[in-house]
Amino acid sequence: MKSLVLALFALSLPLVACTAADAPPAADAAPAPAAAPADAAPAADPAKPAADVERPTLKVATLDGAQYDLATKRGRWVVVNFWATWCSPCLKEMPELDALDAEREDIDVVGLAYEEIEPADMRAFLAKRPVKYPIAILDVYDPPADFPTPRGLPMTHVIAPDGTVAKRFMGPVTKEELAAVVDGAGKDAKAQAAGGT
Repeated sequence: MKSLVLALFALSLPLVACTAADAPPAADAAPAPAAAPADAAPAADPAKPAADVERPTLKVATLDGAQYDLATKRGRWVVVNFWATWCSPCLKEMPELDALDAEREDIDVVGLAYEEIEPADMRAFLAKRPVKYPIAILDVYDPPADFPTPRGLPMTHVIAPDGTVAKRFMGPVTKEELAAVVDGAGKDAKAQAAGGT
């Protein structure tokens, strides 16, 4: 029974998230990197820390030329969203993330474009689908070491004010789901404080 449940879960993943295979071929784009054989073990880079660390770091240049440093956001909630322009669920959730970023002073959003795209092409895309939160284009061959490499998109990490990962979402997420994580953590903290006095 357990293996049946796992098999059904694995089959449902492609329905909720995009993969690189979902990307439309671009006439002027470089060919996609070849997938490693299924039995090949990924090469370990001892210089990089293991992904999924307790307090991830993130330093990236944003599309507007600024530097984004997750460490400067301590004391605030941060939504780190891995996405791509070719991913339909990603595009659907962009207005949700933008609204959350605009409506909640205690939450910041940063979009990490996980695809090979030129900055000019990204700017043209964002002119048609504008958002107010910062966007950075990641190097898909050297993604941020402290976050797990996305196996599908969108992939969203909710970072708590102390810098720890409070929750991860695979697939599209709504502003209500993200707000529930933040608000639920606040209620839990108040309950713990009330119980400790």
